[in-house]
Amino acid sequence: MGRFAAMSGREGSGGGGFFGPDGPFGPSGFFGPDGVFGPRGPFGPDGPFSDGGRQHRHNHGGRRRRGRMFAQGELRLLLLSLIADEPRHGYELIKAIEEMTGDGYSPSPGTIYPTLSLLEDEGLIREVSGSDEPRKAFEVTDKGREELTERADEVAEMRERFARRAEAAEQQAEKGRAYATPEMFRALGNLASVLKNKARSGDLGDETIEQIVDLVDDLARKIERL
Repeated sequence: MGRFAAMSGREGSGGGGFFGPDGPFGPSGFFGPDGVFGPRGPFGPDGPFSDGGRQHRHNHGGRRRRGRMFAQGELRLLLLSLIADEPRHGYELIKAIEEMTGDGYSPSPGTIYPTLSLLEDEGLIREVSGSDEPRKAFEVTDKGREELTERADEVAEMRERFARRAEAAEQQAEKGRAYATPEMFRALGNLASVLKNKARSGDLGDETIEQIVDLVDDLARKIERL
């Protein structure tokens, strides 16, 4: 069996085949389910550089929802603090928290609005009177300012923590932007798709595989010389 026949996987689905455990399309391979070029990787259907991934970022303002961000009671305190800065409605508060955390977290309306209702029931905020805004905006009450004064250290620590997260996220994004352009990943995604389709076609001969390997090796050398 030739070395390229082994790569093609025609001898079965063993470790040396294209789709075997150790092959490029296997579970741990570049094109496997969790590989860089796989379905769940950055070049996959929902990856950040695929059409689906770009659409997802467009629909969600470039941000993805994540898990729990706040300790118990922190969201309530942060909302009160943000409303004390200036009157805001629910959507503005969601966007403010997105910008404050900076790493893709977005609180859901199902979390924000019940907390606003709680603050209003506690007499810490009230609806802005005489507003022409279609959305219900809130302002802080004297009782709310008293609580913020009493818990000023907690508010400062929480905001500082989020500022550090936002700074770290921006630094990471800058590193990615330095080399990971959408155009480059689109081109790599095209290459991955072609190789995957060829491998699954079942008609890859040794000569064809050798030609593909030579082309990819030649491309790598040319890129290295740039």
